[in-house]
Amino acid sequence: MMQHEITRRRPLLDANGNIAEPGFARSLLPVYTRKAVKASPLRIKEWDYYLVGNGRFAVALTVADNGYMGLDSVSFIDLENLWQQTVSPISALPLGRRRLPESSAHGDVAVSASGRSLAFRHIPGGRRLSFEMANFSGGLPISGEITLTDEPEESIVMCTPFRQRAHFYYNQKINCMRAEGSVTVRGRRYAFTPDSSFAVLDWGRGVWPYRNTWYWGSASGELDGVPFGFNIGYGFGDTSAATENAVFYAGRLHKLSRVSFNIPRRAGRCDYMSPWTFTSDDNRFDMDFRPVLDRAADMDVKLLRSEQHQVFGLFSGSVTLDSGRVLAVRDFPGFAERVDNKW
Repeated sequence: MMQHEITRRRPLLDANGNIAEPGFARSLLPVYTRKAVKASPLRIKEWDYYLVGNGRFAVALTVADNGYMGLDSVSFIDLENLWQQTVSPISALPLGRRRLPESSAHGDVAVSASGRSLAFRHIPGGRRLSFEMANFSGGLPISGEITLTDEPEESIVMCTPFRQRAHFYYNQKINCMRAEGSVTVRGRRYAFTPDSSFAVLDWGRGVWPYRNTWYWGSASGELDGVPFGFNIGYGFGDTSAATENAVFYAGRLHKLSRVSFNIPRRAGRCDYMSPWTFTSDDNRFDMDFRPVLDRAADMDVKLLRSEQHQVFGLFSGSVTLDSGRVLAVRDFPGFAERVDNKW
């Protein structure tokens, strides 16, 4: 498929609150301003999500202002001992008062409430994530501080409309940031070192329809000593102008066409812990995926429901760069997920 690349700076939304130029960019060229959104504050969704991992353990941090609902989430995933814990306190009707930044490139995120605090701050040369939650696992706390550096020059930035008027998704995924720091959970300290630990930022702003199913996969690390990763996914809106599928190699983005998540099924339901495959219509992304752990969560609050399966595992296969060079991938740690939302 032909994909439209945005190459100039301009407002994200037109006068009617629709995406002015659907497509993808390699940096934050489109300019998001909350006051340009033509929807009720109840429907505006804004979030910053970081995942930091090294193939042995990972931590995920979310601060969201979803209009009618605020969310502060901390997840810890131990891929060696096969356990995970997620705690996601909810607050009512933040309606933009959390003041999440209008750009991922500047501005800080900081929230605190009884028994918890999360902060994502820009520092010279990188970002610093700090967090604590008093009652996280078995009555014990979790806390940590992680510094992210070596942000690559290019990332995948998506300007995606939905079919409904004034509905849109503006999203940036920054892969392959190096991570250094530690997390203390269940009385044990887990250390991230920059030689083997990498982070991805999922930065999202938009107005979404009530019902939605998305698929997302991501991996960041090194391949033969070179920073390497990928972002794959769909279900985030009308991707006829561009997909969000991309490979990152040595700081550069290599654009992919459509990628299919082939999740095995058993008795009519997704069998998340059996091997998956991934294929692309341009034959540039061909992967097997061996699941290790399913971070499953089902939040059901009457009219609101989110059923999530974020599956961590190992990717093996091949990717083709824009130059035609083929990279062989073997047992590369990452995740793939399927999420059903009523929100």
